[in-house]
Amino acid sequence: MTSATNDNNAAGAGQLAEFLPYQLSVASNAVSELISARYRKRFALKIPEWRVMAVLGDAGAATQRDLTEATLMDKVAVNRACKVLEERRLVARAPNARDGRSHLLELTGEGRAIHQEVMPLALQTERDLFDGFDPQEQAQFRSLLERMRARAADLAEG
Repeated sequence: MTSATNDNNAAGAGQLAEFLPYQLSVASNAVSELISARYRKRFALKIPEWRVMAVLGDAGAATQRDLTEATLMDKVAVNRACKVLEERRLVARAPNARDGRSHLLELTGEGRAIHQEVMPLALQTERDLFDGFDPQEQAQFRSLLERMRARAADLAEG
């Protein structure tokens, strides 16, 4: 390979490394993997399964459509996660009184117990990640992320 080729490869890597969607994806994956690694062995939960459980634990019963919207995960990933959680009896499915075509998913007693054990681990990981950030930086970081998410949603609608 010539040095011109090496320069082009380095430039391409630099462009990708500075590309916002790439940075967000890599950061999200790194944080999710860190949290997941801290409870994967103990609870045998993959990231999509935990995301579904986290939403159900926070918001209560929800349809798969609600879960897809709340997690911003692909429908197939949500469906797969829900099936695994149902098979493990961590989530139960019940008819939706508001819409007879859909079902509500809800954490079972065992699912709630796991959620209550995992949440402190996840929150500790968040504290570990923010170690070295002062409270103002933490608030600004959260605000900027929310603004970016809202802007992306606005652009997707328009």
